[in-house]
Amino acid sequence: MPPRLAAAVALSTLLATLACSPSKEAVVTGHTVQWQPVTLTFDGPSVSEDGDPNPFRDFRMSVTFRHGDSGAELVAPGFFAADGDAGETSAKQGDKWRVRFMPSAPGEWTWTASFRSGSGVALAADDGASEAAAFDGATGSFLVDAGSPNAPGFYGKGLLRYVDKPYLQFADGSYFLKGGADSPENFLGYFEFDDTFDTAQHDKVDTDTGKFLHEYQPHAGDWRPGDPTWQGGKGKNIIGALNYLAAQGMNSVYFLTYDIDGGDGKDTWMWTTPEVRDRFDVSKLDQWEVVFRHMSELGLMLHVITHETENDEILGGGPGLNDERKLYLRELVARFAHHPAVMWNLGEENDMPDVDRKQIAAYIRALDPYDHPITVHTHNRKALTSYDGILGDPNFEATSIQGEMADANAETIELRRRSAEAGRPWAIFHDEQTPANTGVMPDADDPTHDGPRKGELWGNLMGGGSGVEWYFGYKYDHMDLNAEDWRSRQIMWDQTRHALAFFQTHLPFTEMAADNALASAEGAFVLAKPGEAYAVYLPDGGTTQLELGEGEYTIGWYDPRNGGALQVGSVESVTGPGRKALGNAPGERDQDWALLVKKR
Repeated sequence: MPPRLAAAVALSTLLATLACSPSKEAVVTGHTVQWQPVTLTFDGPSVSEDGDPNPFRDFRMSVTFRHGDSGAELVAPGFFAADGDAGETSAKQGDKWRVRFMPSAPGEWTWTASFRSGSGVALAADDGASEAAAFDGATGSFLVDAGSPNAPGFYGKGLLRYVDKPYLQFADGSYFLKGGADSPENFLGYFEFDDTFDTAQHDKVDTDTGKFLHEYQPHAGDWRPGDPTWQGGKGKNIIGALNYLAAQGMNSVYFLTYDIDGGDGKDTWMWTTPEVRDRFDVSKLDQWEVVFRHMSELGLMLHVITHETENDEILGGGPGLNDERKLYLRELVARFAHHPAVMWNLGEENDMPDVDRKQIAAYIRALDPYDHPITVHTHNRKALTSYDGILGDPNFEATSIQGEMADANAETIELRRRSAEAGRPWAIFHDEQTPANTGVMPDADDPTHDGPRKGELWGNLMGGGSGVEWYFGYKYDHMDLNAEDWRSRQIMWDQTRHALAFFQTHLPFTEMAADNALASAEGAFVLAKPGEAYAVYLPDGGTTQLELGEGEYTIGWYDPRNGGALQVGSVESVTGPGRKALGNAPGERDQDWALLVKKR
């Protein structure tokens, strides 16, 4: 018998032997409450991360969940879970197989498991030559209680989803405006995760940090009793960092899940070693899940960046949907898609051909039972060309723009228009600020943050955008790769919170559109629901006239630097129609101000 045929026969025999005996019962754990994760764990073949057969390639697990009242059906991919407690034990082998599920409705849910074995079956489009194994065909049910708006974080809001509008919406009906951290991009390069280390010295000019892992020691005191840890108290610092960010009113964190093979950080990967690409580190990913679960409880979106630009053509030897990329994305979705607020980002500064972007997005969409929004990050000042080939595609819902702060308003307006004309209006996000070496500087170096606040933050939101994340550059302390203390940008978080509060509290922003020509002041931004409500932003202060519809309008002034209540300026109300003078701000007239002009 030829050696290759003999090896295939041996693998087939071993798979059949492993698959024949385990129980078909599942252990159901978690809160069986709407929008909160439910976990099903099965006894299956006993295998190891580095063993033969390969548990990630040669087995394929999925569970179909059906809601009794509505008939809704969701198929969630599963994964190898080693001993079922690998985050605590660091186990690399075992017989536990697991699926995580987020129920979208109360009532009875029934489930049916599929478990197939065969060489490369995880990559197959159908069952093909694979065989039913272990708990294949197992069924069961559980009852789900109605969710509560008082549940922690996003568990009280439900799934964040695309609803054919330029704003993402939670299941509770509220709309999402983003304010968050783009740095450190290697957030998961953390010293207490299993098998995590810096594979090479950073090579970007001005970084000069040598080998480095995050410890987040300045946030140790932000951890609270009752917060999660693993392995006897590990993780307090990274959990504390997230506590701090959420307490500032932020709601998103941008992080890479793969930055070796040419990336800047070279410290973040899902595999068992930096050299392997088809076997995953079960204990590390369990520990990531502890962090991600806490993020969901805090109301922080998982902005998952699948790789850096250097990795566009490295994983699997090319940019397309090859076998290594399929395995990587399948594991990512299987382990983390059950969170209520996730944004899949196909790559930082992505240069993949549009045909590959579309194939990869379609693959993620087919795997993800919750249809989380998908985006892709741009190079600097490429926002108006990077998306041309994917506008209107059914598997993209948002931008992730790197660009000059002063361009944000124009980019937002233009991409809202183009995406709507393509038949699929996108949520417009700005996620990285240039110049790349400075980004958003620490408060100590830029205590006013006039550039980010005026150009990027208010520029995006007043253009009808959905918000921003802040990038820290690589020149100043606590930069993009070695930021340890998010308090280094305390003032920037404050100003972001003030902007989000103005929109969420005072504006029907989902019914408004940018129309800067309505204001007479040069450089003013206007967001309008004509005849009903107008927001005006004056980046350089001063005053303006505003073209109004018929009726009487009240005027309130809002301080973008310090927030607070609406204030009364020199003119309290005006009567339209026509161009009307709005008067002067209540103070600091040479500073930026926002106005709410609302029909009485």
